[in-house]
Amino acid sequence: MDKIKNALFGNKQRIITGVGLISLVVIILAINNFYLMWLVLGMAYILGVYETNKLIEVESKGVVLSLAVVTWIATLFTPQVELLAFLPAILMASHKVYRNENIKDTFVFIYPTVSMILFLALYKEFGVFAVLWLILVVSFTDTFAYFSGKSFGKHKFSPTSPNKTLEGVAGGIIAGTIIGSVAGLYFNGFLYALVLSFFVSFFSVFGDLFESYLKRKADVKDSGNIFPGHGGILDRLDGYLFGVVILFVGMKLV
Repeated sequence: MDKIKNALFGNKQRIITGVGLISLVVIILAINNFYLMWLVLGMAYILGVYETNKLIEVESKGVVLSLAVVTWIATLFTPQVELLAFLPAILMASHKVYRNENIKDTFVFIYPTVSMILFLALYKEFGVFAVLWLILVVSFTDTFAYFSGKSFGKHKFSPTSPNKTLEGVAGGIIAGTIIGSVAGLYFNGFLYALVLSFFVSFFSVFGDLFESYLKRKADVKDSGNIFPGHGGILDRLDGYLFGVVILFVGMKLV
């Protein structure tokens, strides 16, 4: 119990930032305007690219950021946004092999580019309630994984992230699946909502784990410091970057 109390109230800066972020998200969802969503996701995307540049030590930072900006502007004029998901990676790979340079810079146009483009596509095609569904599943997964791990965690989940436990991950996935099963009823039946919520929750855990991997390789604690007490934009979006791909594909297939 003391661990949970400390986690909840031990970092006032983290609490203040968290409340501010939640309030901002609620306002954006309530306004429900495509251009506002495009702007907010675009800002998050460019910041995510900037942080990824640092994590993997991108060589052509100027070229990468410029292509990222052009890519996001292009989404504003593309009827089917998802069609742009892999085009920047092809363009960047072509540029690097033509110059006979290391192609690792192309990585940025897979992570976080594909996920952020599909995030916008999810909103554009399925509406604000699809975004809300994603947020509920991933946030409940992340929150309950943390508290389940603090309360019951005994078995390590992965050497990539030593603080994660199997008990924490299981608690998070159960919570994310339950809340998602209710939220997903807006779109389809219970079984559909249950199955898709489970997979979104499951892969959001690995989105978190993937970002942990990048940070460990870069030997840093956070991807950035834009959010006091919460780190960088990738620290806030890591689970969503995998979860949104699963949700978008799942909704397109049914």
